[in-house]
Amino acid sequence: MNVRIAAACGFAVAVLSATTPTAFPEAAAPVPRATLIPALPMTLPGNVDSNSPLVWDLENGQRRLFVLTSHSGQPSVASGTSLERLGATTQVTLLPHPGYGVWMEAIVTDDVETWYGFYHNEWPATACGRDDRFVPRIGAAKSTDRGRSWQNLGTILQAAQSTTACESTNGYLIGGVGDLSVMLDRDKNYLYLFYSQYQRQREAQGVAVARLLWADRDRPTGRVEIWRNGIFEPEAGRLALSPLLPGAMRRRLEWTYPAATPLVATSQAWHDTDGKVDAFWGPSVHWNTAIEQYVMLLNRAKDENYGQEGIYVSFAPSLDNPELWSAPQKLLLGGKWYPQVVGSTPGTGTDKLAGASARFFMSGRSDWMINFTK
Repeated sequence: MNVRIAAACGFAVAVLSATTPTAFPEAAAPVPRATLIPALPMTLPGNVDSNSPLVWDLENGQRRLFVLTSHSGQPSVASGTSLERLGATTQVTLLPHPGYGVWMEAIVTDDVETWYGFYHNEWPATACGRDDRFVPRIGAAKSTDRGRSWQNLGTILQAAQSTTACESTNGYLIGGVGDLSVMLDRDKNYLYLFYSQYQRQREAQGVAVARLLWADRDRPTGRVEIWRNGIFEPEAGRLALSPLLPGAMRRRLEWTYPAATPLVATSQAWHDTDGKVDAFWGPSVHWNTAIEQYVMLLNRAKDENYGQEGIYVSFAPSLDNPELWSAPQKLLLGGKWYPQVVGSTPGTGTDKLAGASARFFMSGRSDWMINFTK
């Protein structure tokens, strides 16, 4: 998010610290290991303040790597023959535009000609009389020109207006859902959404999971299932009239969703005015071929200005049961926002697929390789 990039802090290596939250169940099988190794610096094109999806696709008969980077609510696309040879960025279009800032954080392709993108969309908290704070929601879009222009498919996850923390002293967000990552399961049945919840109640805050049938990707509005109380709950969304905001001519029907069950309980809340926070946010998920596990990187905040306590890693053998994710273990002390693994294998490596050794990025910059072992 544009308002948070300036506060990213320094870091030191702390590989798999024993200091871990206890809300995740302990994995039945041995947990894999992740290790950071210093490497020559590399940066993604453009400025970055969100997750940055990467896609390999054919263009003019040549296989090229495309990356979408977002900053200040404007996504851009760049491409090249490899991760090391990405060109300059070009701003992308999204129509109809949902209003205010958009950050394109995840892309899944249908392997034919269409990309499906999932974006974080921030609106000012006008209903609270606080235009200096924001409430995010998650939307979907599709592109048939390799990410240069997008057709908006609508908002797919949105918290109820009543869950906004209007009196919050949080520096940036006072409600809503966003900061997301999306994975398509190996059988291509479901898209799984991993996202951050910022609602008023502490019990609702943290990283949550939802899913959408792949068959519904062109008509996703109102079809998301959230993980709540041990099941993916169908028909959890409700149609409600939007608030009549200043300048609006009329109210409209919107789908809103209750809070999903967070993967890790938030012990110190985002909005309790004491300034202290202990909460995970900003997941980034990929499938790792070397350890045959899904890998999730997470930010852990220590204060209401998103000060970085550390970056954590968690593992799961499948996506269909969120209870299988291992307890997050510290990968890095401090660090910067939006950690991502990007596979280094030419032609296949992306933010969604990596092997034993891959690039480790934070806020669009990589100074490390990340190695995975069973």
